[in-house]
Amino acid sequence: MVESIRYRVGQFLRALTARVSEEEVERAIRILTPEAQALFRSQATQDQRHALEVHHALRQAGHTNSQLLAAALLHDAGKSAVRFPAWQRGAIVLLNRFAPRLLARLSRGEPQGWRRPFVVHALHPEAGARWAQEAGCSPLTVALIRRHQDRLASCQNEEDQLLAALQAADSLN
Repeated sequence: MVESIRYRVGQFLRALTARVSEEEVERAIRILTPEAQALFRSQATQDQRHALEVHHALRQAGHTNSQLLAAALLHDAGKSAVRFPAWQRGAIVLLNRFAPRLLARLSRGEPQGWRRPFVVHALHPEAGARWAQEAGCSPLTVALIRRHQDRLASCQNEEDQLLAALQAADSLN
């Protein structure tokens, strides 16, 4: 438990100091349509940094499927509906790890008032998938974004295998 807390605190501090270079972004987003590139760029810097780390982890693991790599870059794009202050991001991460039922309760209802960040966090996979579809991403990329927070019971097909890879890279970063 102490290691988990230490990891989450480090993750929070890295988010506060996140930076991306234009060269790094340009190399990664060339697989995206111009509209999807704009969607990537609309994300907060810490979300871009996270997406680039997930993309890099997948490439390091030998994944070359461009639809999977596009999903890595855009899987959290739905969070752009709200600019979360650092303390809210931290609260969501900690609640997700240590009190997931409470987070689920806080995430219900309309995205208004003090619950807005919790509800947007819960709905961000669907919003991101819709925006990715509108940006011309493939049906597989859209499905991976939509499902990236779903619990995967087993790998029934190629989409499930790619989803498992995306989730593994996401959880590492």
